Amino acid sequence: MLTESLSYVRNSDDWLKNVLIGGVLSLLGFLIIPTFLVLGYLLRVVRSSMRGEERPPAFDEWGEMLVDGLKGFAIALAYSLVPLLLAIVFAVLTGVTANGGDIGVVSGLFGLVGALLVFVTSLAVAYALPAGLASYAETDRMGSAFDTGMLRSTLTSGTYATAWVTAFVVFLGAGIVAGALNVVPLLGTVVGVFVSFYAAVAGYHIIGRAWGEMHPVEMRDGEMPDERAAI
Repeated sequence: MLTESLSYVRNSDDWLKNVLIGGVLSLLGFLIIPTFLVLGYLLRVVRSSMRGEERPPAFDEWGEMLVDGLKGFAIALAYSLVPLLLAIVFAVLTGVTANGGDIGVVSGLFGLVGALLVFVTSLAVAYALPAGLASYAETDRMGSAFDTGMLRSTLTSGTYATAWVTAFVVFLGAGIVAGALNVVPLLGTVVGVFVSFYAAVAGYHIIGRAWGEMHPVEMRDGEMPDERAAI
């Protein structure tokens, strides 16, 4: 799975063009709109991969891709609300009780417990979010990303767990490479962004492929989402 995902990006004759576009958009992420476009493209990767398509999608239909990215961002934001709220609450509690003495000990405990809870919930979000995005990519309905029945069966599946760990290894490897490239001022940072985009495409391809194994989307490519649900 790991080797196949890394070669997937190069299965298109335009793979270099795709990586260049994706890398440039990632570099321009501070302008906000390019970030949504990159996320929209990654959702397109998930959607095509779950249908068993061997080639990565092209950068086209920009308006549709932007809308897809906006919806994906909204889903990710909703998933992140719990760790975000926990971080805010415990930061306030820690600040209020940070007055030294015994109260200072209470403040330290609040900080420790808060950090642990934020870490655990953030890890849970990182594990569950790709499944939510894949469910949205299949049905084109944002509500499906929060389908608890789907999430329960998917997140406890060995197929999904293996795919998630494999994708994590890809992201981790890219992070190490990007970090090593940072020793070269500016140029290394820029190249690292392109490496990270390449890894993101490979990682989301893994998630899409795993989703296709758990849900036979590729067998019903010509059907509308409502038709699939009725079967």
